Amino acid sequence: QVHLVESGGGPVQAGDSLRLSCLASGGFFVNYAVAWFRQAPGKEREFVASISRAEKIDYGDSVKGRFIISRDNAKTTSDLQMNNLKPEDTAVYYCAVRNSPISRSDGTLYDWWGQGTQVTVSS
Repeated sequence: QVHLVESGGGPVQAGDSLRLSCLASGGFFVNYAVAWFRQAPGKEREFVASISRAEKIDYGDSVKGRFIISRDNAKTTSDLQMNNLKPEDTAVYYCAVRNSPISRSDGTLYDWWGQGTQVTVSS
């Protein structure tokens, strides 16, 4: 069982940057793929970014060039650096871990989820 806790969310202005962090406990973090998803009110969950055990990285189209995902296996953390934030980035952001070294953009393939952290971007 893996427990995930996100932190770093909050209210920001358009154009600002924000760094989210996900701390994992339990399991063998180094062996897992990690991803970030988000969900805005009234919308479906959206893939944001993922990083595999081998550190293969993928991004959703809406965040490419602005967001950066990373992982630190020694600290069992994953960070999501979000730059040039836009009002449409407003959502609850979730960290997810997959019991596999291979990352995917399909959230149904992830086994453990954090409770989420709210990011609100005002114009």
